[in-house]
Amino acid sequence: VRAQAIELVDARGRVRAQLNVESSGAVVFRLRDSSGTIRVKLGASEDGSGLLLANEATEPGVHILATRSQTFVSVKRGERSHVITP
Repeated sequence: VRAQAIELVDARGRVRAQLNVESSGAVVFRLRDSSGTIRVKLGASEDGSGLLLANEATEPGVHILATRSQTFVSVKRGERSHVITP
């Protein structure tokens, strides 16, 4: 299969996962919950890559980023967050 975008839909036709190439050239994989909210995002570009795991409030619960200009891991639970940078 060759495509610029792939969508996985549930039995009701709602998009639950997307894999596509953005206009910037970045490749992005998104996973959505049953209401359509993005809960997981994985991306890769020439500048680096990133992973985002959203919490129940759709805020970043876990955010990992590795680019030319910055690299960090951020873990947040409630009002508390912990950021690790090299």
